[in-house]
Amino acid sequence: MNEQPHILIVDDDHEIRTLVSRYLSRHGLRVKDAPDGRAMRQILKDWSIDLIILDLMMPGEDGLSLCRSIRATSRIPIIMLTAMGEETDRIIGLEMGADDYLAKPFNPRELLARIRAVLRRAADVPSGGSDDDTGAGIHVFNGWKLDLEGRELTSPQEVLVPLSAGEFELLAAFVTHPRRVLTRDQLLDLARGRQAQPFDRAIDVQVSRLRRKIEADPANPSLIKTVRSGGYMFTPSVSVQS
Repeated sequence: MNEQPHILIVDDDHEIRTLVSRYLSRHGLRVKDAPDGRAMRQILKDWSIDLIILDLMMPGEDGLSLCRSIRATSRIPIIMLTAMGEETDRIIGLEMGADDYLAKPFNPRELLARIRAVLRRAADVPSGGSDDDTGAGIHVFNGWKLDLEGRELTSPQEVLVPLSAGEFELLAAFVTHPRRVLTRDQLLDLARGRQAQPFDRAIDVQVSRLRRKIEADPANPSLIKTVRSGGYMFTPSVSVQS
């Protein structure tokens, strides 16, 4: 890389922003920081940012809301910081589209390692999706339509079905890799390169929720099949409308 990655820290705690900025800068990263969503959006408008470190608990517009807003228009990797370490919070972060999760208090060295790992996976995962360059357009399967650019899912009855950011990314990974066994690790990478250890069970939760939205009988799924000791397979044939 000719330029070091540009990191944006969004946290209302001035001390944390200062300490993390100094640490990351000492290790060769370029850093911007913002105390709230308004400042974050201005920085994203003015600068090219490679990764966002986003605090979950902030006054006003919180981290989950900001994460959802970012994911509506961008695939910039996001590492979420929070004082809460419950698995439920990790799953919520995944649903909103976060790439990794780190509970406070944290070791700056661990944060740096996670930043590098997320950036490495983001660089390795193609933005399109499948090997056949089907990452754009409307993907049609069993009467369903998934618009990857518009981020909309339409049922066979022409009804818009709301999806969380995590559900959308997971379904996008499936429709761009149909009839292939995808392991949980592969799904984590394809759905924005999250670290497998914190989120592996969350993938199963996401699959269960997605099945309830697209399967005729979620208890006996026919579209998203579980492959024992393997992962999951999206069984329908998929066509792409430009």
